[in-house]
Amino acid sequence: MATENLISISSLFEAHLTVSELDRAVAFYRDQLALPLAHIFPERKVAFFWVGAPGKAMLGLWEAGTMPINLSLHVAFQVALPDLHEAPARLQKAGIQPRDLAGLPTDEVIVLAWMPAASVYFRDPDNNLLEFISNVAGCAEARSRRTSLE
Repeated sequence: MATENLISISSLFEAHLTVSELDRAVAFYRDQLALPLAHIFPERKVAFFWVGAPGKAMLGLWEAGTMPINLSLHVAFQVALPDLHEAPARLQKAGIQPRDLAGLPTDEVIVLAWMPAASVYFRDPDNNLLEFISNVAGCAEARSRRTSLE
């Protein structure tokens, strides 16, 4: 076991998801989630989106070949708490079903008291699990809504 850090990691810059149809995935992330498109490499069947301000974080979408298995990955997007409270209704209005931790439909924000954070989960067209999350440390509302998720 290492006794000191090799390099101090400050944040996660980049994450990648596999998708079955790149054009459909680009439309979802660009038009539904309003992520700014950074670049598409059609010959490599990959698209990159900025998450937040350009240069701060990036999401890559890679078109996978036809496989007999499904792979579902997870990415969480940090959002402001007021926006998170509106997320279930906004997602439903856009035709996207918010989900709870068990994957069941919900219209409420989930409080993760152990973090502490609040989240809303949903799926992209390729069944990847996406999450809007907001840190609620010190937030009186989160303390009053503690759940069994500790």
